Amino acid sequence: MNLKDTLMTSLGIEITELSQGKVIATMPVDKRTWQPYGLLHGGASVALAETVASVGGFELVDKASEAVVGLEINANHIKGKKSGIVTAEGNLLHRGRTTMVWDIKIRDEEENLICVSRCTLAVIKRKQE
Repeated sequence: MNLKDTLMTSLGIEITELSQGKVIATMPVDKRTWQPYGLLHGGASVALAETVASVGGFELVDKASEAVVGLEINANHIKGKKSGIVTAEGNLLHRGRTTMVWDIKIRDEEENLICVSRCTLAVIKRKQE
């Protein structure tokens, strides 16, 4: 998987743990991820959540013939954050033949809950080149 020149690199997202059904990633809260008032942008939190779900989902499919794409995502922004690092932990809730559902919780350095999200992925067939 080529991550160069992707949203992950633009936002500074780093995967720190990857296992079957669980992914942990970090993202800085800085000028790349702020909204105009200097707070963590809700869209950046959603991008982190979908990244965690997508990376985790891709680990569970046949990489030669399948891929995963976001089908639906929701997020509740619980607490603001001005600087530092946020950590997202994604856990698989459902693994079906054509869909997966992931639960993602984003916390700050003090374990304060910043955002909760649920992401549904579609499992698709990859076009053979």
